[in-house]
Amino acid sequence: MQHSIHWLRPDDPPDSFPDVAKALRDPDGLLAIGGNLTPERIILAYRRGIFPWYDDSQPIMWWSPDPRAVIFPDEFHISRSLRRTLRKGTYCVSIDQCFNEVISQCANSRFETGTWITDDMLAAYRQLHELGYAHSVETWRGDQLVGGMYGIAIGKIFFGESMYSAAPDASKVALARLVHLLQRTGVKLLDCQVVSEHLLTLGMRPIPRKSFIEYLNQYVDCEAAMPVWGQLPTPTTVPW
Repeated sequence: MQHSIHWLRPDDPPDSFPDVAKALRDPDGLLAIGGNLTPERIILAYRRGIFPWYDDSQPIMWWSPDPRAVIFPDEFHISRSLRRTLRKGTYCVSIDQCFNEVISQCANSRFETGTWITDDMLAAYRQLHELGYAHSVETWRGDQLVGGMYGIAIGKIFFGESMYSAAPDASKVALARLVHLLQRTGVKLLDCQVVSEHLLTLGMRPIPRKSFIEYLNQYVDCEAAMPVWGQLPTPTTVPW
């Protein structure tokens, strides 16, 4: 049975989302339209398996696709070529040192085909970074920032948002460093939102939305693991 779309008003309470089971099948996962991008609404959305995704020509759109693409940290696959890159020591990695630049580069890298990282999204996630929810991983070649990624950490779940690369394997190096950190801190799941051929080669797999929600219910209220990031040296050179 196809459900009708739910419309949110900006003054609706932050948790005014319908059950994710009511998301559309076509387009897959579209659950609600409208509302706003306050930190409270965004975090409550993530906790329920929902994320914002839209472009400048659209209203705010909220999604919860089925299946959901995830990486279990222990299943992360490092190819031979990536392992060679890591061992060369060409790159070093830092944590939360250039969040604004990383998210801006993620947006800029998509300008040719259109970007879903709108100005409002940029402002919202920068605010989430200031509040300690949004984090970045930066890849450096010497003193040049050449890649990175960012996402949201809640409890023992990390919600990956976007990545970019301006040098060979630079985004993969950031992802590998992130997964290493997730393993160290006991994070159970890296959310990738939708299936990507690129990430499938790194161990991503789709799981039913129902299973994803069960993981959220079990782990988003656990003691947060990501504050460990702030205790790492700057920059962090990774001994691969």
